[in-house]
Amino acid sequence: MANHKSAEKRNRQNKKRQARNRYVRSTMRTNVRKVREAVESAATTEGATPDEAKALLVATMRKIDQAAAKGVIHKNQASRRISRLQKLVNSLG
Repeated sequence: MANHKSAEKRNRQNKKRQARNRYVRSTMRTNVRKVREAVESAATTEGATPDEAKALLVATMRKIDQAAAKGVIHKNQASRRISRLQKLVNSLG
């Protein structure tokens, strides 16, 4: 329980930041999952094409970079995630 006005304000700020971070992290993870699913379906005969997976990759890279810029994830983690997704999409040939 906050005892000072400044502590009450800090609690309000923390709630706002927590909500923002949760939204950014959730959308980033959703986009990563969509890329992985597109690659998986493109690897089979039916489903998405490699071009669709590449288009999803571009949008996902943007979301990952935004998460790193906002401080939700570390910049090295963002780089690692992007690298692994690019490697996965490039494996389609």
